[in-house]
Amino acid sequence: MTGTTVCRTVVAIALTATLAGLTGCTSSGGPADGGPGGSAPPAATPQSSAPSSTAPPSPPSPSLTGPSAEALRAVERATGRAGSARVESTTVMGSELSLKAAGALGWRDDGLTGTLTITYTGGTTAETMRRLGTTAMEARYLPDAYYAEVGDEFADRVGGRHWIKYVYEDLEDLGGGAGAGFADQMRNTTPNQAVKLLLTAEDVRRVGEEKTRGRRTTHWTGTVGGATAQTVDIWVDDRDLLVKKVERGRTENGELTQTAYYSEYGVTVSAERPPAADTADFKELLASQGG
Repeated sequence: MTGTTVCRTVVAIALTATLAGLTGCTSSGGPADGGPGGSAPPAATPQSSAPSSTAPPSPPSPSLTGPSAEALRAVERATGRAGSARVESTTVMGSELSLKAAGALGWRDDGLTGTLTITYTGGTTAETMRRLGTTAMEARYLPDAYYAEVGDEFADRVGGRHWIKYVYEDLEDLGGGAGAGFADQMRNTTPNQAVKLLLTAEDVRRVGEEKTRGRRTTHWTGTVGGATAQTVDIWVDDRDLLVKKVERGRTENGELTQTAYYSEYGVTVSAERPPAADTADFKELLASQGG
């Protein structure tokens, strides 16, 4: 595998695994067409499931009013105040990738923090990563950057270092605007963001009470995103905290679906920066390959 292909695979890790494992399709712009994988485009102009900057913006939805709005805003406030939670999720991105993620995330004033273990379970990107000796990775999220752990075989191709660092500001500089969309999503990936998104839906409605993992919850649903419509469903407990979230949208590779469960709100969250000597910088990798 050439160095350029390695850099493309690095982009796939950042813009597919991170976004899919963490955010699903939560964005006011909805999922864009395309996604990185084994045949990712040149690293300087990656595609992702982040909103495409070239697509015409969807007209803003009117703010939801009435009892439904009051109930959902209470959920938004309670989830935001909680500040952290344990997360379990599964994601399927058409034929491109399926994965599961588990860990704990925090969303304080200084930004997103936390650690997830992301396991590839299927799809073309997963096959590419298996060939590089990686079937799972640890992802560490800090307010200014994201770190992805890679296996020994992959590390041999990036100077023997086992961590790739992606500074969000560097991602914003990527060509085509896709990186800026990704960086913006990384800053807005907390559970209460799903509620904010649902508040923009014109058709939001209360489905009713349901049992979710043995707990009594209220189920809400709505369609958001205009031309790139996606559905958002949330299940909320009697403390106004999200218990479950399901998001569905489409990419050119098929349907994108993420199911996430949240528990242990307020849990202590930590994420340490990996040793500098064992970390390769994404921007430097691109530069070394002429990206």
